Amino acid sequence: MLRMVIVLVAAWATGFYAADAASAQTYPQRAVKFILPFGPASGTDITARLVADRLAQRWGKAAIIENRPGGDGLVAINAFVAANDDHTLLWVPVGTFAVHPYEKDKLPYNAERDLVPIAGVSSLFLAITVSNALNVSSLRELVELLRSNPDKYNWAAANGNADFLMSGFLKNNNLQVAKTPYRDILQAPNDLAENRIQLLSSSLAIVTPLMQAGKVKVLAVTGRTRSPSAPDVPTVREAGFPALEMESIGGIFGPRGMPLALREKIAADVRAAVAGDADIASKLGATGQAVDLRGPAEFAAGIKELDDQLAGIAKVLGLKAAAQ
Repeated sequence: MLRMVIVLVAAWATGFYAADAASAQTYPQRAVKFILPFGPASGTDITARLVADRLAQRWGKAAIIENRPGGDGLVAINAFVAANDDHTLLWVPVGTFAVHPYEKDKLPYNAERDLVPIAGVSSLFLAITVSNALNVSSLRELVELLRSNPDKYNWAAANGNADFLMSGFLKNNNLQVAKTPYRDILQAPNDLAENRIQLLSSSLAIVTPLMQAGKVKVLAVTGRTRSPSAPDVPTVREAGFPALEMESIGGIFGPRGMPLALREKIAADVRAAVAGDADIASKLGATGQAVDLRGPAEFAAGIKELDDQLAGIAKVLGLKAAAQ
C-alpha cells in the first residue's frame, strides 16, 4: 500500500512539473505588464522600456510599462503584490526594497515570499560625489577633510542602499556630517554644484551631466568594476575603501508561487533579447548602468549578498529589521 502511495505521489509530481513546463513554453498568453517604482525617463524606466520593446517583438504580445512612483517604492510593490498575476511583473533595483525592513516600522509585504526573482538585467553604479569647493580628489582626502572639520559640511543621499551605505561609512569612520533631506533627490546634484551640500551618495546617472561639465567631482563608484560611462573614475576598492563596495542589481520579479520553469523561461527570453545588443548596452551605459544578465538562481544569490551586507551595516547603525 505504501509503495502504491509513493508511486501515485511520484506520478502526480511528474505530471505537475510537466504541466508547469508546458505552460511556461506558451507564455505569455496575453499582454505582460511591468510595474516600476520610478517615473518616466529614470534609469530603470529607460532600461525597462528598451527591454520590454525587444520582448514584445519576441513574444508577439504587448509589453506594457506602468510607472508607479512614491512611498520609497512601496506604491509599486503594493500594486504588484495586489495583482497576484503572472502577467503582471515588478521591475525594480534590489536596493530600493532591500532597505525597507530597516526603514519601516512594519511592512505590508514579505520580500522573500512576495517578490520572486526572475531575471537580473542590469547593474546600477552608485557614486560618491563631492562639491568642487572641497578641493579633494580622492576618498582618502575626503575622509581626512571631514575628520578635521566635524559638523562643518552637509551630505545627502538617494533613498535606499545609497543612503544606507553612506550612513554606515560615516559611522564607521567617526565622521560628523549633517544630513540634508530631500523629497526629490534630483535636486541634490545642482545643490552640490552650488556648494549648498558638499557630499552626495546616489546613482551615477543623476550626477553624470554635472560631472561631464566639470561642475562636481565623482570620487568613486561602488561596483566591482569601473563604469563604462565613467572609465576614469576608480572603484571604491581601488580607492582604498573595499567596505564601500556594493552592487545593486536591477531586474524582474514575479508573484508568489511563480513556478521555476516559468521564471527560467522568462529569464531565457530576456537573455535572448538583450545579450549582444550594442544599442541596449550603450543606452544603459548612458544612465550609469551596465548589462548584467542573471537567471533566477544567480539573481537570488545577488539579492542575498546585498541583504547580508545591509544587515551588517544595520548592526553598525543600531537598526533592527521590521516584522514582515
